[in-house]
Amino acid sequence: MSGWPEDIETKAGQLIAAFSERGLMVATAESCTGGLIAGALTEIPGSSSVIDRGFVTYSNDAKIQMLGVDPATLDAHGAVSRQTAIEMVRGALSHSKADMAVAVTGIAGPGGGSEEKPVGLVHLAAASRGGNVLHREMRYGEIGRDAVRMATVRTALIMLEETSEN
Repeated sequence: MSGWPEDIETKAGQLIAAFSERGLMVATAESCTGGLIAGALTEIPGSSSVIDRGFVTYSNDAKIQMLGVDPATLDAHGAVSRQTAIEMVRGALSHSKADMAVAVTGIAGPGGGSEEKPVGLVHLAAASRGGNVLHREMRYGEIGRDAVRMATVRTALIMLEETSEN
């Protein structure tokens, strides 16, 4: 069907079917994945009944303007942080009609890492309206830019599934 790895395509298909059946809408807020999560979901026929919108907020200005991330959060913790991922997912919900959202921010590499925030570090957050916010800090390592981005898509899809179960 597509150029997506089979496991991603399968999980995306399961999510679209389950969310469609339950009448749930989804939004994504993506930095390091650049829209790949929304891309994986919209690859599935019938996704138009589930996907409300996707925000690609690669720059800090985009995170502030499109999602309402507080500049003080970015100054204090940086774009790649638990706090920023949580503000991104909350912003995706408040700036959409979605019932649930997922947000990701990380360092895909090959450059841009530091000792404190190495290449392969990704913070993900998922939330539903009125529900708890899930957060995960993933350290995929220096496995290559494409591999970090695909691993992030996999984790994001799992987190969406977990959020829908709450």
